[in-house]
Amino acid sequence: MQHKTELALSFLLSQVLLLACADLECVPGFQQKAFYIEEPFQFAEDQPVLKLKFDDCKGNNKLTFEVSNPNFKVERDGTLVALKNMSEAGRALFVHAQSEHAEDMAEILIVEENENRGALKEILKIESNLGFPRQKRAILASPVLVPENQRGPFPKSVGKVISSLAGDGVRFRLSGKGVDQDPKGIFKINEITGDISVTRVLDREATASYELEVEVTDVNGKNVDGPVRLDVFVIDQNDNRPVFKEGPYVGHVMEGSPTGTTVMRITAVDGDDANTDNALLRYDIRKQTPAEPSPNMFFIDPEKGDIVTVVSSVLLDRETMETPKYELVIEAKDLGGHDVGLTGTATATILIDDKNDHAPEFTKKEFLATVKEGVTGVIVNLTVRDRDDPATGAWRAVYTIINGNTGQSFEIHTNPQNNEGMLSVVKPLDYEISAFHRLMIKVENEDPLIPDIAYGPSSTATVQITVEDVNEGPVFHPNPMRVTKQENIPIGSKVLTVNATDPDTLQHQTIRYSIYKDPAGWLEINPTNGTITTTATLDRESLHVQNNTYTALFLAIDNGHPPATGTGTLHITLGDVNDNVPSLYPTLAKVCDDAKDLRVVILGATDKDLPPNTDPFKFELSKQSGPEKMWRLAKLNDTHAQVILLQNLKKANYNIPISVTDSGNPPLTNNTELKLQVCACKKSKMDCSAADALHISMTLILLSLFSLL
Repeated sequence: MQHKTELALSFLLSQVLLLACADLECVPGFQQKAFYIEEPFQFAEDQPVLKLKFDDCKGNNKLTFEVSNPNFKVERDGTLVALKNMSEAGRALFVHAQSEHAEDMAEILIVEENENRGALKEILKIESNLGFPRQKRAILASPVLVPENQRGPFPKSVGKVISSLAGDGVRFRLSGKGVDQDPKGIFKINEITGDISVTRVLDREATASYELEVEVTDVNGKNVDGPVRLDVFVIDQNDNRPVFKEGPYVGHVMEGSPTGTTVMRITAVDGDDANTDNALLRYDIRKQTPAEPSPNMFFIDPEKGDIVTVVSSVLLDRETMETPKYELVIEAKDLGGHDVGLTGTATATILIDDKNDHAPEFTKKEFLATVKEGVTGVIVNLTVRDRDDPATGAWRAVYTIINGNTGQSFEIHTNPQNNEGMLSVVKPLDYEISAFHRLMIKVENEDPLIPDIAYGPSSTATVQITVEDVNEGPVFHPNPMRVTKQENIPIGSKVLTVNATDPDTLQHQTIRYSIYKDPAGWLEINPTNGTITTTATLDRESLHVQNNTYTALFLAIDNGHPPATGTGTLHITLGDVNDNVPSLYPTLAKVCDDAKDLRVVILGATDKDLPPNTDPFKFELSKQSGPEKMWRLAKLNDTHAQVILLQNLKKANYNIPISVTDSGNPPLTNNTELKLQVCACKKSKMDCSAADALHISMTLILLSLFSLL
């Protein structure tokens, strides 16, 4: 019923158009260019759908029709007929008609049932929709449909504008983008006849439509009628292949997945009109590599591009496959997959991911290892087999010592290269304590097993370890050894008797002692009983003493084969005695002969000994000769004093006798001389050469006086 209504409306519209154009000249082409069919519509084989009317105004000689959908054809009388039973034909059909004198394009739109195409009165609004004139408008400018990619020669007539005002002195003028605006010159109009022509090949993917304006002018270019809108629609041709743009396409599916598991989606794009079959894509798998265990492991949804598994979960077993990687050649074809559609291909890679469905198993139940006592490091490599993917946590092994490691002497780690368990001794073993060890080892995976798989007896193993006896060196007790002695004790004094024992208690070996390192050569040791005595004076201030401590090393050597040696360290803390006199600094001072500040120099004292054998120091001057005293000492603190001149002196060198005494018991005194140079000073420059020439030694003066007496 709906179809009959459509035909009636189409017929009525055609009659209206004929009436509208009754007073105009014949317009070559389809007398109605747009038709509507409402979905759902069942197309029956060899049954007419609707009738189109084409007239080239010259008898339709050599008239032919072409339909964009190969499932339809148009009879010689213009009847559109379906070639097979179908319920879906896309969103639009285009019918191209060509005779000896004209060609044109009609469009059949397939709309949804709920789309409102309007009542009859809306269809009759032909001026706004199709450009046909009412009585008030003299210009008839129906929409122009131009197929893209037309072959030349150009220009090629594509339509015609008609005006009831046509005649002498009337001209047609065309304007808009594609005429006098960029891109210029695509369309032009015969100003006398109104024929519209295209000058070049059109590309719908670049521009799908053009909105032009046509008007009628007099010979002087003055507007007579219009402008009227003229729409030019570029009809899509299937000139773009589907393209896969988002590659590479890689999907993952877990082994054992149920049939119908979605792996990935792969889609292509088509540059043609999305509202036509030219861009209606269908997908297909053209090739699967490898073809085992089934040549049809996967299926692709022809419309959505979803790739799903189609084999049973049993066949989707990674461990039994030739390879866990499948490559699918996917083809996208436009025209809804029709044989004449254009195609594009892409490769989809599908990886079968491993799940932990195999527990690791030791290659044997018991491993043997031998290690010498006192040695650390790897003693044995435990081997396992696992059928899962080596690149995953389902294969990587984790080893644990579950029994026998009471002293924590052993550790086990996984070798990442081969998955073996490297059993190591981390604390040296003692043959005399235990010559044998037995460990229980278990192995698991980094990833948990799937629920229906469990670790079995083969996932545990034992390791039998035999410890070999070696001749171990004697051990000093304690080590290091510490003792405190005063420095300067008499030579031959006893320092300490060392004690070393042999760990090899079953061998009953004897021990002899010797010196290994004695930096200052102060000590000797009895080789039999280990008594250490002094052979020289112990000096706390020696360069060999650090932080009041002297360090020496001794050896204990057994009589095994070969002999074994142990090393002991002795630290002697030395007590201080007052055996070093204090030293004075500086020993040279300079002063100008006309100096106003007679404070010549500050003297300091140091002592190598330790308190209380150091400061406070006592500073003193020897008795001065002559009628006048020339200098004096002033104490500043416990370690410093200042030399002060009592008057300006003549240019000369003076030796000032000074004594400094420490606070030891008994105290020690150091008598020394301070050399004082009195120099000539001019313009901030000090000249001490004259002082050298006028050298006077107070000590020599005193000696001369004593000689005279």
